[in-house]
Parts: sequence; structure tokens; C-alpha cells
Amino acid sequence: MNTQAVLFDLDGTLADTALDLGGALNSLLRRHGLPEKSMSEVRPVASHGAGGLILMGAGIGKNHPQYAQWRQDYLAEYERCFDCETVLFEGVNELIAELGRRGIQWGIITNKPHTFTHRLVPKLGFVTAPAVVVSGDTCAEAKPSTKPMHYACAQIGVAPERCIYVGDAERDMQAGKHAGMFSVLADWGYIAADDRPENWLQDCRIGAPLELLAHLS
Repeated sequence: MNTQAVLFDLDGTLADTALDLGGALNSLLRRHGLPEKSMSEVRPVASHGAGGLILMGAGIGKNHPQYAQWRQDYLAEYERCFDCETVLFEGVNELIAELGRRGIQWGIITNKPHTFTHRLVPKLGFVTAPAVVVSGDTCAEAKPSTKPMHYACAQIGVAPERCIYVGDAERDMQAGKHAGMFSVLADWGYIAADDRPENWLQDCRIGAPLELLAHLS
């Protein structure tokens, strides 16, 4: 494999967003007189977005008649704090700098809505800007669909088989593998104790961002 691009998930892979995601959830729970959730409870479901957090925090699933209102209220809370405490994981900028030295493009494919990504990504302090950012609503379908993967490849002019995709969720591995990319599981991400990542469609697993360098060719 001649690696020409490395594409990443955002939440739980490049950036630790759990404090802000959890902060928004706890603000909403307080409004409803419900007990707050600890970060140890938030982190394993942080990659599952508003739906996963609301289900964990309030027991309200997507088929619940109040779900739409809860989701709207959650996103309004997150709007107030989405960039307050989110930071890059250790080693991310060092990895991106090395990719640049090797002439390898990098980008982001996330299920986070564009309304947040277009403002958050520039504030995270990446050593170089991503060549492409695909949000959860950029395409007609989000991951695990392959549409965001193929869209990103078209934007940067790189074939999927020349791309590595790094993510921390099963849908990331499904989307990457089905798109024809070499898919790498980020073990430092938001993986729950009852997940079974050994059964996911990854090509390999890494414990820290800089470990990816060993898999470049």
C-alpha cells in the first residue's frame, strides 16, 4: 500500500470532546431534575452522539415521543459549550506534522454536524489544516455508510485503497473497510466495556496516535 492520505474520525480519535459533550448532557439533566452523569459514564458513549448520550442519561431512546425535543434541547446546550474544554489527544499534532513531512495528506470524516465542525476544527490548534473535513450531514448518509468516505477521497483526489482511516467506533471500521480503506482502530478512544472491538472490521489497532507511523508505507 502506497499511503497517500490518512483520514480520521474526530470525537474520541483526534479530539477529546467528552467533557463538553458530558457538560451539555448534565446541564440538560439538571433542568429536568435528573441526576448528573460522571465522565466515566459519559466517555464510553461519547462517540454515539446526542442520541446515545440522551439514552444513557435519561433513558429516552429515538422511538420515545419526547426524544425530538430532548435532542433539540441537548444540541442547544452543546451549542453553549462545544469548544470550552475540548482538546486534541496527546501525540495528534506530532503525527500530523510527520504526515506533512512525508507528503501525506490528512483529513477528517466525522458524524458531528457541520454546524459544530466548521467552528470547532479551526479552534483545535492543528499544526496544519486538514485537506478535507466531511461532517455527518455533508452527504446524504453518515457513517457507517461509505458515502462520506468516497466523498472525502474525491475532494482530495486520492483513491480509497491509498487511504488509511482511523477511528474509535464500530461504524468507523465498517465505513472504512467497506470503502476499501486500511482501517485502524484508535484504542484510546471512546470504547465501552461491553463493546467487542476484536470483532470489528479493523485491519489493526493502535494504542496512541504516533503508533500509526509503523503502518505507513
